[in-house]
Amino acid sequence: MAENNLAQQPNSATYPWLRLAVALLLSTIGGVGMWSVVVALSSVQAEFGVARGAASLPYTMTMICFGIASIFMGRLADRVGIFIPIVIGAILLSIGYLSASHAATIGQFTLLQGLLIGVGSSVTFGPLLADTSLWFTKNRGLAVGIIASGNYFAGTIWPPLLTHFIQTSGWRETYAGVAWFCIFTMLPLALMLRRRAPVAVAAPKISKQETTTPHPLGLAPNVLQAILIIAGLSCCVAMSMPQVHIIAYCGDLGFGPVRGAQMLALMLACGIVSRLSFGWISDRIGGLRTLLLGSSLQAFALLLFVPFNGLVSLYLLSALFGLFQGGIVPSYAIIVREFFPAKQAGTRISMVLTATMFGMALGGWMSGVIFDWFGSYRVAFINGVAWNLLNMAIALWLLRRASWHSRSLRTV
Repeated sequence: MAENNLAQQPNSATYPWLRLAVALLLSTIGGVGMWSVVVALSSVQAEFGVARGAASLPYTMTMICFGIASIFMGRLADRVGIFIPIVIGAILLSIGYLSASHAATIGQFTLLQGLLIGVGSSVTFGPLLADTSLWFTKNRGLAVGIIASGNYFAGTIWPPLLTHFIQTSGWRETYAGVAWFCIFTMLPLALMLRRRAPVAVAAPKISKQETTTPHPLGLAPNVLQAILIIAGLSCCVAMSMPQVHIIAYCGDLGFGPVRGAQMLALMLACGIVSRLSFGWISDRIGGLRTLLLGSSLQAFALLLFVPFNGLVSLYLLSALFGLFQGGIVPSYAIIVREFFPAKQAGTRISMVLTATMFGMALGGWMSGVIFDWFGSYRVAFINGVAWNLLNMAIALWLLRRASWHSRSLRTV
């Protein structure tokens, strides 16, 4: 009863923001699971003596397990709160990194990356985002934008840090160090999230933009869900090319992995700005228009990677790509809230976000294979643009259908 009355207590107004700060720290720390394998790609490839495509498989496995596990971790959080999933995630991350540091083959490394590191890291994105949204009503959009930036904070901070330690101590020693860091930081922070959301906050009023029609956009709900899944998959296949391979790309061009890590950090730092600004934009133009805008700008930036590969131009393109692509994934959450009942939001948002993880996994592996075939990343960038065009076509079709459906409802 005391927790349920928390929202009405005068001194409770600051607690959600304190909780948001803790959640952001956890998301930033736990987000290492998404980025460490990208930084270690070249070192792992060299040590195990495998092709670039095979060396990209650990990232693919990580993202697949990350996406699937996020759904189950989210359901567990719905039942028992976020504390237990965070504890499980911290333990899995630590065991995964410690075990991966002793991997004898690329196969072992791939399995450990996915089944332990990917699963452990998954709780610090979707499930933590969903839990944070329960503590806000008036400022929910801002709060979700902030927590959604956690994995980009991770991408900004971790790659340069990991690159330094991999170059000075080796990737195995670095992985072991990450294991101990995760367990000693995440568990104390998790203790601050033991309190579950008050009922008054967990069941907010329905937004004016939300619709409860049984046929959103004139489509069966599961048909629209499937279309959003395809859209999420396609945009992230395109998105993965620079994010996953920029470090290896810089190494191939002779600029070195340090430059690539700096570009990745710059890309993701600009992605933070993108997520916050596109969240502000989506409040004014809606989720579908935001998706189309972000997807079109991402395609433009991705296309510029084809003719320009100088050091300065790559820094500029990394910043531009980050500013354009960061707001795409959160726009799917806005779309779901606009066209599906609120009580279905958790499941449907998780499904779309899982599709985006699969897209990152597929794109990361596909770009590595294309590099092995052609000996260059130029075709991989063009492949990314093609997938991006599919996403744009879906967004444009849905937007036109929304306009048509709105007119038809007014004439009834």
